[in-house]
Amino acid sequence: MSRHKKMVSIGLHTLLTVLAVIWLIPVFWLLISSFRAEKGAYTSNLLPQRFTFDNYIRLFTDTRLFNFPRWFMNTLFVAVCSCIITTLLTLMVAYVYSRLRFRSRKGLMNISLILGMFPGFMSMIAIYHFMKAIGLDQTLLALILVYSGGAALNYYIAKGFFDTIPKALDEAARIDGASRHVIFWKIILPNSKPIVVNTAINAFIAPWVDFIFVSVIMKDNYNNYTVAKGLYTMVDKANIFEYYTSFCAGAVLVSIPIVCLFIKIQKYYVAGVTAGASKG
Repeated sequence: MSRHKKMVSIGLHTLLTVLAVIWLIPVFWLLISSFRAEKGAYTSNLLPQRFTFDNYIRLFTDTRLFNFPRWFMNTLFVAVCSCIITTLLTLMVAYVYSRLRFRSRKGLMNISLILGMFPGFMSMIAIYHFMKAIGLDQTLLALILVYSGGAALNYYIAKGFFDTIPKALDEAARIDGASRHVIFWKIILPNSKPIVVNTAINAFIAPWVDFIFVSVIMKDNYNNYTVAKGLYTMVDKANIFEYYTSFCAGAVLVSIPIVCLFIKIQKYYVAGVTAGASKG
């Protein structure tokens, strides 16, 4: 390696290291604050004077004002249901666009792509009034429908991955008498683990971290809050001094399932993104 390339490599690694440290500072602060015994959001010391597990214990024992266990289970239920529905819809639509050829195919693809570019919160007031009109406002079912309703619009990455799978597999299966249904479930999906994982993890994370839609749909229905909305109530003006460290503990607990899930399936996630982007 030439001297110039070596210097560029060292500079790049130094820059990435600095950016990584900057990115980790808030995470470190959140973690140590979750073990801090002193109350309040602001302290005169960088590190806690005393460490305690009481903040974590309090989340599960003191549920009179903030029912964290219920919020956590609400979030898990909504995330799992939305993940299943969204993954199935996205993959089925992507398979249709990738393998089938029909007159309105390109038009529908373009319309779906354009609609998918608009942020969802632009329509959240209309969605709330629609849910209210059919009696589903302030329910977990409404959240599931909202999070999975636009799944078909995000077909393009999965379609790009399906395009990389040789069509000879489909043709051979058709010759053997397999239907489109069988080809999709028995041949395409088993050969598409990366994009299935990629789609599933994105569908799972969205409701797990969303704050806007749950705030609009749930309003003041305390028992149906998800963790994002519930934890936010801990740090409003009236509660921040007493519950800030409990908020930090809750934020750490909420992040653990996502981190573990991502670490477990990281190789599939990266493969799904790269393969889908290459032919999307």
